[in-house]
Amino acid sequence: MPDPSATLGFARSRLLRHSSEQPEGAVPDFSPAARLVALAGDRLVLRAGSAVLDPAALDGTEPTARIFLGTLDGRPVFAGRLDPDAVPVLEARGLAAQDLRSIATEGAVEPEELGLLATAKSMLDWHARHGFCANCGAPTAVEAGGFRRACAACGAHHFPRTDPVVIMLVRRGDTCLLGRGAHFKEGMYSCLAGFLEPGETIEAAVAREVYEETRVRVADVTYLASQPWPFPSSLMIGCIAEGLDGAIVTDPAELADARWFDRESVRAMLERRHPENLFAPPPMAIAHTLMRAFLDEAR
Repeated sequence: MPDPSATLGFARSRLLRHSSEQPEGAVPDFSPAARLVALAGDRLVLRAGSAVLDPAALDGTEPTARIFLGTLDGRPVFAGRLDPDAVPVLEARGLAAQDLRSIATEGAVEPEELGLLATAKSMLDWHARHGFCANCGAPTAVEAGGFRRACAACGAHHFPRTDPVVIMLVRRGDTCLLGRGAHFKEGMYSCLAGFLEPGETIEAAVAREVYEETRVRVADVTYLASQPWPFPSSLMIGCIAEGLDGAIVTDPAELADARWFDRESVRAMLERRHPENLFAPPPMAIAHTLMRAFLDEAR
């Protein structure tokens, strides 16, 4: 069976990863042969349809922070943070700057590059938020090429984290449950989702989140696919669940609306021809894959 994750945004990468378990000597120098993914503010720098740059393309603009990600086609790859004020200068030199969500939605780079960009953005965001020790408050220093930060004051080591999120397609007969958050684009409905809590299983998180948002109870939770979501560093765990209740009671703090949709309505939303101008998330999002799986069940 084909991997449902293979067509998702940020899920494909040819990066051979570095890790904190490798010796310090495994980190290469930042040489002219290296490649760089540069983040300026919340925008990645692109040249000729790629964000994997020859450092010379920046023409002397130096990253304020740099970490080693691994190798790509035998070349070392680094991620670097630039001052956001550098963007107009770079654009004047023929480069472009675009946020990662737009890059993925518009297909601005090759699909295999998106996973690398997700790693770079998540890692740089983690470093920006962890300059001080969570144990004692002292400044931390970069180690292991950037896959670890260490505190000289108390000896604590800090490692990059990924926050798991459940996202679920709840089905009941020939219908499925979709909702819309207050922050969604007007007309967009998606699968329900929420963060896992400490000590919670995936199945329990699915049941809790659906009940909290709609008062619908679920059973028979199964896993379908996963997707890295670098905003800033989550892993979306896509599940299917069986709804046990028909009545929906939404929590306004959680959802603006939630409804049961039949398969024809879901198909119309995916194809952007729904009579109410309702639509689904784009194909690069795991919610789109879950909705497609619901339609495929009827074949």
